[in-house]
Amino acid sequence: MELICIGLSHRTAPLEVRERLALPEARQVEVLQRLAQASSEALLVSTCNRVELYLTSPELARAAARAREELCQLGGPKTLEHLYEHHGAGALEHLFRVASSLDSMVVGEAQILGQVKEAFELAQAAGAVRGGLTRMCAAAFSCAKRVRTETAIGRAATSMASAAVALAAKVFDELSDKTGLVVGAGEMGELAARHLKQAKVKRLIITNRTLARAEALAAEVGGVARPYEELHALLKEADVVVCSTASPAPLFTQENVGAVGRPRRFRPLFMVDLAVPRDISPDVAELDWVTAYDVDDIQKFVAENEAARAEEAQKAGVLIIQEVSRFMRDRAVRDGVPVLARLRQRAEQIARAEVERTLGAMGEDLSDKQRKSIEAMGRAIVNKLLHEPTARLRAVGPEQEGNRLAGAAAELFGLVEEAAPSPVAEAEAGSAPATVASGGKR
Repeated sequence: MELICIGLSHRTAPLEVRERLALPEARQVEVLQRLAQASSEALLVSTCNRVELYLTSPELARAAARAREELCQLGGPKTLEHLYEHHGAGALEHLFRVASSLDSMVVGEAQILGQVKEAFELAQAAGAVRGGLTRMCAAAFSCAKRVRTETAIGRAATSMASAAVALAAKVFDELSDKTGLVVGAGEMGELAARHLKQAKVKRLIITNRTLARAEALAAEVGGVARPYEELHALLKEADVVVCSTASPAPLFTQENVGAVGRPRRFRPLFMVDLAVPRDISPDVAELDWVTAYDVDDIQKFVAENEAARAEEAQKAGVLIIQEVSRFMRDRAVRDGVPVLARLRQRAEQIARAEVERTLGAMGEDLSDKQRKSIEAMGRAIVNKLLHEPTARLRAVGPEQEGNRLAGAAAELFGLVEEAAPSPVAEAEAGSAPATVASGGKR
């Protein structure tokens, strides 16, 4: 079963399209369970910058059509205009690039690997990944680790949060006399708080729906926690606001932000929205004393700083191609070996039967040495006959070629009815899935 990837990202779809596809975990599980039926498998990677479905199925065209239909229903008919598709080795390479942060808005950022691992764990808990996708994901995580170990791509990276704070510093020249407000205490909020502290803001306020979480983060970064109910009142004090929550609707609108303009004497306010769906309504930017950025604005800023990572990204790309080739080669060997085993078993059965018939026809006059010579001749014929196909199947590179040769051998020698169990069947029979570490989520 081949792999197919169908999705959209910051490269193909604007923010208003991506935010329509931002689903809570419960809805993601529903999508996975609808797509991963019978022997099909499904993985859904959903972040602020991408929504991608990875599928394996014996009826791949049908599974792909269902995936497109699912995305269309969630995001509306225009979603189809922004979708891309990758098949087979191309889909595998894309998965490796995503996990290794080569396809991220911020190339080299560390959060995406944790997000893909969380997506895998969610799909695994939903019963949507089993054999094939489990092996592919394990290989992707291993590849990402190799990329981060053998290149410096992560050292030169700028996170979304650090880019937001860098933009704030450009707007205000310096932040040492400013008050920062972080809305949301998840991973992205934590990163934003740490970068604001490093930028030496005069005062740092953290607010979150769960006050205890805001208090814990505030204690770590030397800030103060404030109740979420004071959210809009806190705008009177803030100079820089960084938002990253899971709110399904905007927290800040032109109306509630505009209401604090007079109390703060229309002092300049810089707001950065790192959430998808957006925490800040687009019309807030129309207030002449407010500067507001969303994730697509951050992308433009980050693009200006990509030169330092270009060389490391090129090295990482070579490693990814190596890892994809290795995975396909190993899979071809794994898929071909059962055919080799069945072919050898069949050949040995035929040779043994013919040797016994020949020995029986020659009577009792043969010596032990002569009998052993005939038996050895039978084994030698089998070994020499199977040497070339065995070597070719074991040495084959691309998985499609390996599957083609193994399938042809099974067909030619009448082994089709003895097909080996699929990776899904092996997983259901008890093969251990790859263990992955939990990762962050933005």
